[in-house]
Amino acid sequence: MRLVQTSHVIAESKLNRFHLLVFLWCFYAIAFDGFDIALYGIGLPMMMDEYELTIVEAGAIGSYTLIGMMIGSFLLGSFSDIIGRKKILAICMFLFSVFSLLAGLAPNPLTFTIMRFIAALGMGGLMPAVIAVMTEYSPKKNRALIVAAMYCGYSIGTIIASLTGMYLMESLGWRFLYCLGIIPLITLPLFLKQFPESLSFHIVRNQGEKIASILNKIHPKGNYQATDDFEYVSIKERAKGFTAKKLFADNRGVSTLAFWITVFSCLLMIYGLNTWLPKIMQGSGYGITSSLSFSLVLGIGQIGGSLLGGYLVDRLGHRKVLLFMFLIGAFCFVSLSVTSNLLLLYVLIAIGGACTGGTQNLVNPYISQFYPQEIRTTGLSVTVGIGRIGAILAPLIIGLLLATNLAPQNAFMAFAIPSIIGGIALLLVQEKYGSFDRILNPSNSYKETENESI
Repeated sequence: MRLVQTSHVIAESKLNRFHLLVFLWCFYAIAFDGFDIALYGIGLPMMMDEYELTIVEAGAIGSYTLIGMMIGSFLLGSFSDIIGRKKILAICMFLFSVFSLLAGLAPNPLTFTIMRFIAALGMGGLMPAVIAVMTEYSPKKNRALIVAAMYCGYSIGTIIASLTGMYLMESLGWRFLYCLGIIPLITLPLFLKQFPESLSFHIVRNQGEKIASILNKIHPKGNYQATDDFEYVSIKERAKGFTAKKLFADNRGVSTLAFWITVFSCLLMIYGLNTWLPKIMQGSGYGITSSLSFSLVLGIGQIGGSLLGGYLVDRLGHRKVLLFMFLIGAFCFVSLSVTSNLLLLYVLIAIGGACTGGTQNLVNPYISQFYPQEIRTTGLSVTVGIGRIGAILAPLIIGLLLATNLAPQNAFMAFAIPSIIGGIALLLVQEKYGSFDRILNPSNSYKETENESI
């Protein structure tokens, strides 16, 4: 019986139609996730007028929504290692699609908040699962760039939401944006037909035919058979026990806590900007269309930071690139609080996007690769779930700052603090205890094969 190491087959594979299929579906799912998340900040000025909300009330609704995302990340993301990542992705798309539509039809703030909360469960659960799948099925040589490029779908979603808001919201209203959220539900049957389940899910269940079928698509010349041994014994042994507890096993405890702080800092910056950037710029004297253009530039910056950062990570390693981005982000936000030149504002907003959303896009695959395959989604889900506390606090904190006599643009100064904290936390990650790519040698022991720069 031939012993086949599935992780090694994928790591050494070359990009083909199968990888592209996984990439496009993940890109599509995360794009609508980003679209739905961005809707609140984009539609907020008009929604506040219709519902007669105060700034503090609007910030509170944003925070309630993010509580839903945190619960979704913990609950749905962790379950994906149990019931399968494909099923979780389908559940998430159903939730944020249907309930975003219902939020757009809400007659009052209470109904809106409830519908938005339920939609947020799907938004929160989708990201860890989609990143884990893309990480699992990406060749090692370009893994960081592929995952970062996939996650640019999130930024594309926010850009589409911003453009739709800029050109259609004044004539069609903020509710129209939420109604567009139903699109993923229409395409869900096609997703279920085409998208592959995680290999680790099939291995734990001894589903040799499905494993061989997937591997033959990844490496057509491998001629894999259902009778091959796909490391059933070793992977099942590692999959035993309470998965969340394993995040602290094998000297991973310090790194796990460091990841929590890093993601907390990133999400605080991201959701603070996503929620309040249009309102901050309106308060600084820009019209609604001009203020939304800053959200568009923010999304473009996130894409640029993700792609350039992913390219550099594959050559320099995650930590060096991420530390540099946190440092640049801190200087950027300090500069934003004292700059009045319009062109410079756009440039700084783009850099801010690169050093917040772009940074988080690179942190995600770093975390995903750090944990063993059997707890990969759980590790990312719990980390993002903890980090969502920062996302929850962000709308409220910035809302309270804007409610004072502080000049709106000076609120940017507050974002420099989590940028510094995130960089410090990253220094505490102990990479020597990470799993990365482990290859089985003839003596049946594992060794790391991650490039030495990481």
